[in-house]
Amino acid sequence: MTDYDDLDRRMRSGELSLAIEIPPGFGRDVARGSEVQIGAWVDGAMPSRAETVRSYVQAMHATWLTQRARQLLGNAATTGDYQLEVRFLYNPDIRSIVAMAPAVIPILLLIIPAILATLSVVREKELGSIINFYVTPVTRIEFLLGKQLPYVALAMLNFFLLTAFAVFAFGVPFRGSFVAFMAAALLYVVITTAMGLVISSFMTSQIAAIFATALLTMIPATQYSGLVDPVSSLQGAGAIIGRIYPTAHFVTITRGTFSKGLDFGDLTGPFVALLITIPVLLGLGVLFLKKQAN
Repeated sequence: MTDYDDLDRRMRSGELSLAIEIPPGFGRDVARGSEVQIGAWVDGAMPSRAETVRSYVQAMHATWLTQRARQLLGNAATTGDYQLEVRFLYNPDIRSIVAMAPAVIPILLLIIPAILATLSVVREKELGSIINFYVTPVTRIEFLLGKQLPYVALAMLNFFLLTAFAVFAFGVPFRGSFVAFMAAALLYVVITTAMGLVISSFMTSQIAAIFATALLTMIPATQYSGLVDPVSSLQGAGAIIGRIYPTAHFVTITRGTFSKGLDFGDLTGPFVALLITIPVLLGLGVLFLKKQAN
């Protein structure tokens, strides 16, 4: 190339993807230790190819710097007298099952109890037996709690089975406080069954209630609760959902008690969030549930 016009013409035609401009006196300035610059012109018409070309140029530059350092200072300039060892906290063997098994427990304790609690009320609406609730002096909160308690007990039984299966069948070590984990699970299943009651309070069809419960529980739980991406990395509406959705807090408790050896004192924030969620959901259920037929 003779000048910049020649460079521009050949790059426009696609003949060149990269042009390197070495200024006059480059070698002399390098030998003197003076500051030097080289220009690299990259055709950006195809971004993926341009990124590849830029990577090659940067690699060439790094290789040249390494060679110059070795010429001036010897191999010691590029070879350190130390050895780097990487160690992972809480899961030194990097076993995926250690992270996966505790994360499955919140999912199973969410969708199954929520659907069962939803059907407990919607079924009565379809069969007509809800009339017993309309004609008796039972209050709405008493009716909801009566429907909820059996499924809370069933969910806690599932909790013990899932925990035992994770520890003994999959060999996931449990290092934290089991009492804290059990207390959090109790609060969590109260929340998940309350979510089902809220949905059932305004639904009249069992099929519609099942679909609504599955959508309103599984999508936020899998996308915004930290199962795949940390909640701290979410932005916009996803970040808001991740910070208020109860599954995110129980996932923190589950992984913390399983892998990090956490106790009540280390999990105050998630416990407070779960405690606040319970009266909010029960209040919504009472608000939406009608004491008389429309």
